[in-house]
Amino acid sequence: MIPILATLAGVIAVAWILAYHRANGIAWTLGLAAFAAYLTWFTSVPLGTLGIVWAAVAIFALLSTVKPIRRAIVTRPIFGIYKKVLPQISQTEQEALDAGSIWWDADLFTGKPDWAKLLAYPVPRLSAEEQAFIDGPVEELCGMLDEYRVHENMDLSPEEWKFIRDKGFLGIIIPKSYGGLGFSAFAHSEIVTKISTRSGAAAVTVMVPNSLGPAELLIHYGTEAQKNHYLPRLAKGQEIPCFALTNPEAGSDAGAIPDKGIVCKGMHEGKEVIGIRMTWDKRYITLAPVATILGLAFKLFDPEKLLGGEEELGITLALVPTSHKGVEIGRRHLPLGSAFMNGPTHGKDVFIPMDWIIGGQPMVGKGWRMLVECLAAGRSISLPSLSMAAGKLGSRASGAYARVRSQFKTPIGKFEGIEEPLARIGGYTYMMDGTRRMTMAALDLGEKPSVISAICKYHMTERMRTILNDAMDIHGGKGIMLGKNNYLGRAYQTIPIAITVEGANILTRSLIIFGQGAIRCHPFVLKEIRAASENNLVTFDAALFGHFSFTLSNAARSLWLGITGAKGVSVPGSPETKRYLQMMTRFSSAFALLADTSMFVLGGNLKRKEKISGRLGDILSMLYMASATIKRFHDEGRQKDDIALLTWSVNDAFFKMQVAMDGVLANFPNRFIAGVLRFLVFPKGLTLTAPYDKWGSRVAQILITPGAARDRLTAGAYIPRDENDVVGRLEFAMEAVIKADPIEHKIRAAQKEGKLPQRSVAERRLAALNQGLVTKEEYEHLLYTDRLRHDVVKVDDHPFDLARHSPEETQWQPPKTAASM
Repeated sequence: MIPILATLAGVIAVAWILAYHRANGIAWTLGLAAFAAYLTWFTSVPLGTLGIVWAAVAIFALLSTVKPIRRAIVTRPIFGIYKKVLPQISQTEQEALDAGSIWWDADLFTGKPDWAKLLAYPVPRLSAEEQAFIDGPVEELCGMLDEYRVHENMDLSPEEWKFIRDKGFLGIIIPKSYGGLGFSAFAHSEIVTKISTRSGAAAVTVMVPNSLGPAELLIHYGTEAQKNHYLPRLAKGQEIPCFALTNPEAGSDAGAIPDKGIVCKGMHEGKEVIGIRMTWDKRYITLAPVATILGLAFKLFDPEKLLGGEEELGITLALVPTSHKGVEIGRRHLPLGSAFMNGPTHGKDVFIPMDWIIGGQPMVGKGWRMLVECLAAGRSISLPSLSMAAGKLGSRASGAYARVRSQFKTPIGKFEGIEEPLARIGGYTYMMDGTRRMTMAALDLGEKPSVISAICKYHMTERMRTILNDAMDIHGGKGIMLGKNNYLGRAYQTIPIAITVEGANILTRSLIIFGQGAIRCHPFVLKEIRAASENNLVTFDAALFGHFSFTLSNAARSLWLGITGAKGVSVPGSPETKRYLQMMTRFSSAFALLADTSMFVLGGNLKRKEKISGRLGDILSMLYMASATIKRFHDEGRQKDDIALLTWSVNDAFFKMQVAMDGVLANFPNRFIAGVLRFLVFPKGLTLTAPYDKWGSRVAQILITPGAARDRLTAGAYIPRDENDVVGRLEFAMEAVIKADPIEHKIRAAQKEGKLPQRSVAERRLAALNQGLVTKEEYEHLLYTDRLRHDVVKVDDHPFDLARHSPEETQWQPPKTAASM
């Protein structure tokens, strides 16, 4: 019995080693041959059984090394079945899959990420010109802005509009050769982030022309004539662009837009030309009420075959001047809590010439691909930058307020109940900024990471929601009374806008992140799909057996790394991060195994299993964001003061990954396979916890204490050194309170000793001054601190009718009673 068990254990060990290291067919053949030789020479296995074993080894060797035979006997039947069960992919889905590029997200799908490559990615940096623009025009614009006044007027002031146009804010991404600023993606993000910390309305005004819109579409796809005409005018602010995609009948399902154009002949500038007669009904279009140039997405049809091709040509994009006959524009929507320009646009039987199609006639029907590719870049910058501003302002303001505001003679920031939301604010902000920075590096390398852009959009806007909720909880009544002294209320009101636009978050999480990532980023799936569509057996064979080896390897790796906790895995990095990279190697292997098994078992049904797909997307997202956070720590020189931020945020991501994996396994339809997967992924059970309280306390301490760590966390926010500014005042108040602490401590100590029997605080302070316990300078500082503290915690009140009428009309009168009538 013992020799049999020992033999079995040896076989399992050798097979596990081969699988773990993704051995090729020759290595497996040698291993099987060695096992057969062992049975032949060192055991008493019957000859008949030995013959069967050696025959099996020979067959395996033949199939694994002689590929033409393997293709004929094994692969061809599988290929036939695969083509039959392969789920149908719509044209819009196919174009989305083909658009953009893959980057670090693909490494995370391998189960063996190259961490050295991650740490070697370039650090995003501003050029001298970009830094000067941020220190100059951006700083000046922020100083001009008053978000409360913007909301009172429901628009930026004429001076602010002029400044934005004249200084080139609408041409950040336009190349210098066309008169634009030609800035990097990182500079674009830094500009939007800084403006967002001052005014959401102004940020959106700057953000939209530089995101998905006419400028970016023209840069990548426009004809030379279109570029030469429009780009200089857009760069100088002579044109204000908007782009119209969403129809009341088609929001997230953009492929179903009913807006259409018919190729026909018509009159343009006194001549009969071939053009398009368009009808559209669009809504939620940012800048539409003030736009001078309208980008339109519509389905194009050619019933008379005037272009000589198919009748249904597909989604097409065009640029139409808003002054053109038939264009209806100018009315406004009122987005929650924000004053940025947004509204509908309509048109019926509007005739345009063919050369108004972006890219001209060669780009007919390619609009969806164009949109998806541009969105892959724009979505990585716009809303993540807006979210980043909420994190930076939320961290700076909430920390300062929690230090200034006292209850029970103690700053509220020192209560554990307040430390908890402060830790989330700080930890989320640290991870979000790492994610933003690394993604900007990808964009500046020329990548268009479509999956990563979806990760950024979803998770950063969701974390913005949490940050602002936590900030409102910390501020209490200060946060809910609107007025000039409220720096959170409007941002809080606008949360649903960020959650909804540029791909609604529910859809992004449940369908896009993993649904697109599983095909685009997986080492073999897209190759298999393309081989099937091209009926290429050779390519399919290579991908299929590579896929088999990949899955087997991740199963072996997941089990071993789960047992050992990934200790001993060789990773680069620093002592502070090596353990985290080891754990992420384990999570990457487990994720790859879960993803593969889910796709294999559920097949096309996985697209409808949105909860499982969403959880798999969460795992991929946390892997990406934790990677970016570790890289940020290294890029910033492994600052000792930032270890608490690193530790809290990474452990929070690990815990969320564990929860998501457990959710996949608990709800996996095939319970037997779920049990096997649970054994492989969690051989020791669920061992990870949420970040420990001590790390949360240290993060909170960073937020309530002036210092380098707090400054790094909130770098790029607009924080004016001005006591008269509602945000700037917070900084002065926090510094004053901290300076006043030892003075107040002296007075309390004297009171305990019976030296200051006076009843009120003011009397005790004056007595302390008279007795020489505090200096005149210290006494005056206490009065200065009181004033600042009072100004910080106060909220606005308004006339009875909220200043809607003249003062004479707003005098409140008591209601008439029956006796006075």
